[in-house]
Amino acid sequence: MSLDQLIENIQKITDINDISSFKKCVTDSVEWLTQEFTKVPVDQLVHERAVFIDALLLRAWRLVDLDHQKGLALVAVGGYGRGQLQPHSDVDLLILSDKTINAKLQEKISIFITFLWDIKLDVGQSVRTIKETFNLAKADTTIATNLVESRLLIGSESSFDELQKKIKGKGYWSSKDFFTAKYEEQIERHRKFNDTSYNLEPNVKENPGCLRDIQSIGWVAKQHFNVWNGHELVEHGYFTEREWAELIESRSHLWQIRFALHLISGRSENRLLFDYQTDVAERLGYGEGKQAVERMMKSFFRTVRRVSELNGMLLQYFKQDILELKVKNHRIIDDNFELLDGLISPLQDDVFTAPEDILSFLLLIANTPDCTGLHSSCLRQLRNARRKLNGQYYCEIPKCRELFMQLMRHPNFFGLGWDLMHKHGILQAYLPQWDNIVGMMQFDLFHAYTVDEHTHRLVKHVYSYHSDENRDFPRCKKIVRETDKPELLYLAAIFHDIGKGRNGDHSVLGAADVVTFCQSHGIDGDDAELIRWLVENHLLMSVVAQRRDIYDPEIIGDFARAVKSQNHLEHLYALTLADIRATNNNLWNDWKASLIRELYLLTQKALDNGLQCGITLLERVNKHQVEAREMLNKQGVTGTQIDQFWHRLSNDYFARFSPIQLAWHATEVAKAESKDENNLTIALNDSTAKAGTELLVYGKNRPALFAQIASVLDSRNCSIHDAQITITDDDYVFDSFILLEQDGSRISSPSRLKSLVEAIEDQLAKPGREHNNRRKMSRRMKQLDVATKVRFYQSNSDVTMVELEALDAPGLLAKVGHLFVELNLTLHVAKISTIGERAEDLFIIANEQEQALTTEQQVQLKKRLTHLLDQPSTSGEACQS
Repeated sequence: MSLDQLIENIQKITDINDISSFKKCVTDSVEWLTQEFTKVPVDQLVHERAVFIDALLLRAWRLVDLDHQKGLALVAVGGYGRGQLQPHSDVDLLILSDKTINAKLQEKISIFITFLWDIKLDVGQSVRTIKETFNLAKADTTIATNLVESRLLIGSESSFDELQKKIKGKGYWSSKDFFTAKYEEQIERHRKFNDTSYNLEPNVKENPGCLRDIQSIGWVAKQHFNVWNGHELVEHGYFTEREWAELIESRSHLWQIRFALHLISGRSENRLLFDYQTDVAERLGYGEGKQAVERMMKSFFRTVRRVSELNGMLLQYFKQDILELKVKNHRIIDDNFELLDGLISPLQDDVFTAPEDILSFLLLIANTPDCTGLHSSCLRQLRNARRKLNGQYYCEIPKCRELFMQLMRHPNFFGLGWDLMHKHGILQAYLPQWDNIVGMMQFDLFHAYTVDEHTHRLVKHVYSYHSDENRDFPRCKKIVRETDKPELLYLAAIFHDIGKGRNGDHSVLGAADVVTFCQSHGIDGDDAELIRWLVENHLLMSVVAQRRDIYDPEIIGDFARAVKSQNHLEHLYALTLADIRATNNNLWNDWKASLIRELYLLTQKALDNGLQCGITLLERVNKHQVEAREMLNKQGVTGTQIDQFWHRLSNDYFARFSPIQLAWHATEVAKAESKDENNLTIALNDSTAKAGTELLVYGKNRPALFAQIASVLDSRNCSIHDAQITITDDDYVFDSFILLEQDGSRISSPSRLKSLVEAIEDQLAKPGREHNNRRKMSRRMKQLDVATKVRFYQSNSDVTMVELEALDAPGLLAKVGHLFVELNLTLHVAKISTIGERAEDLFIIANEQEQALTTEQQVQLKKRLTHLLDQPSTSGEACQS
């Protein structure tokens, strides 16, 4: 089928009520677009779909007898007004009248609009008079923007012309006001995407560097110059022919991705979600599987960088000319550059003749603290030089290596200079390993950015430690300010993930890369060894803190021996915090901060004690007991009451909990002693734990208690991050849970706290162990495959550590808890860590004899866990044993 045939079929329909025939035409058009997608340039298809919709609307307009209505016009606006439509894009229409519409005409218009809905066309419509349209557009930039690209489809030319005359006359948006509004709108839109193009699930329409940025150029140009063809910007001197061709090529690439995305999703979906990336890559001819997605996304990120540069360059030119800005502050920096209102601008036509010139330019910016960015003329020269100077990696040039190390050691470079080095591909041109990770995808829900963007943000976090305004991370501030070689930490940050994507342990590969780098850049001895160690061990502190029992002397001892020195510990601490915060904006929370701080302090003390970790923890126990007893005495809790409770508990308990927590626990237990011993005490406190909200459960022990509580909390969208399970000799249970909201924030609302306590009490008051958890698995989670992995670790004590990695599906902890009960295993500690879609949990358990699990018991538990958790998850099922 061809476009002509589709239009011919539309013309054959003679009755507006023949909905089935019109719907068939719409369906046929989608099939036609699908078939033609791989044969015809996407630019042609985008315009031809608009032509098809034109024909359909005109036919319906005439069949409803609206074509003879005086003063009435059907106008295409927005993207449809441009004559560009993706397969499922909205069709934006303005039904324009020269006067108020009477009831009879209103009825016909209602029939027309209802018809469009009936044939399942995605329509955005408005019915307004010329006066109403003008007044609304004056007050709303969205309406004004849509009208910039309005196009008369059928009807009154005089009404349409009258509207055009009004919106181009006085009393409407001036070029200055319109530009300012669109410029601020773009800034705000970019902010919603964290000011980066390098998101793993980008929106191909709204993302920085995507189609909306191209459209912004067109809107401003049409409003200011009254041009319909953007090529006229070349004639006005804003674009070169090459830049214009580059912009059109980039638009076609983005159109192609969006077109395929619409066809595959079957709707107006602009987010390139994980769900669709494989199919889109295959449809676009990149191949199959993750490698195809990797190729597609790298190509996508190259395109959006080009668009971002062209958009930034052109809007700056527009800003200077449209706003008629005069340079207020002008300063010559050297023979090649000047500063114009903070923007660095070249004095010569070709200032970047060699790679050394580009690195010297970055050094100049670092030495010019009042430089705030690149002038558009400078950006143009930098873009041209980057293409011209691509014969070899800059690190192969001795002078460039010297300049690079000057940058790494410069106290101001990692501000603006580092941003420019990343944004404009200079580091990519310098270092071949960095070139490999630019635009590299990370296929999980843990990371929010590509590998290079994540590293860029990590470095910025390290740089922020130096700031006087840094009040959130005083320890990191002290660490970086006291070191005489901050470049070592920066280099470790740059190389920490550089080994990704090479089919091996990226930490080991990165360590080898940085050794080679150090050799060629004059770094040797202890300095080179520290950088290598940090790259190879950059995950160590995070893993130990979140997935090991840091109050076990063995764990602290092993970690302290791996760290070796206070200097290594401090650098690793600063790097770890920056790494976690740069991974995902929602990842850093009080819980992670508390764990890593505790590990740092315990390790520091162990190093001071010559790795006598038992002494370190015993000192902690004594200190906590003394401080807690003082608090309790002030609260009127007697020494007898304290001792009756404390004598049931081991030193491990006093090491784990802070004095404030110990005091609260004892107070709650003292209250419970006067109640019915068969009742459980359930209490929540948002002020005892720095890591989150603490849930306390105390009373007579009962089976599956952990499982039921875990299920209730999960169903209420709470996240358990830590659970300490203590069963006393007289069969009382003392459980402490650290809770956070699903997004990592604290549970602080009094009503929320109250409802959680009531939900737990209601569940535990019911007979049996069943709890109906109705939480559903998210869309993104369903697309990800996480195989269940179970690992066992023995320690000198009579317990077994079980490390579980599985999909973080609803009811996971409840299922695991019930299985422990079924196998007569006692749970002592649960340490819960969710890494994107993966649950990485540590359980410390003992068998029925309160001893470590035998080999046979380990095999049985692993088999049962794997079978249980690899089953397809369904929502709304009861958790029971």
